[in-house]
Amino acid sequence: MGLSCWNCGRDTGITGKPTRVDHCGKCLADLKCCRGCRFYDPTAAHHCRERIDETVKNKEKANFCDFFQPRVVGARALDRMANKEGRKKSFDDLFKD
Repeated sequence: MGLSCWNCGRDTGITGKPTRVDHCGKCLADLKCCRGCRFYDPTAAHHCRERIDETVKNKEKANFCDFFQPRVVGARALDRMANKEGRKKSFDDLFKD
């Protein structure tokens, strides 16, 4: 199993660190971005657990950060995403004719 997308949870088939041009084949999210990094933390300074000097403005776009390490999305997180999609579909089905 390769790297999972930080946005949709899909297996991207990429092993190792993604490059700035790598993106998810399903949702087209950039993979080498703050949101896909294991050091991303919205409660930390600059939203990063590493000591960075400047804030990256768009956390969902590819960047040149040297600290980047892919965030591992566990099976439990993927189950929660699938559950969320299932609940949303059930809710939407309530309003169909």
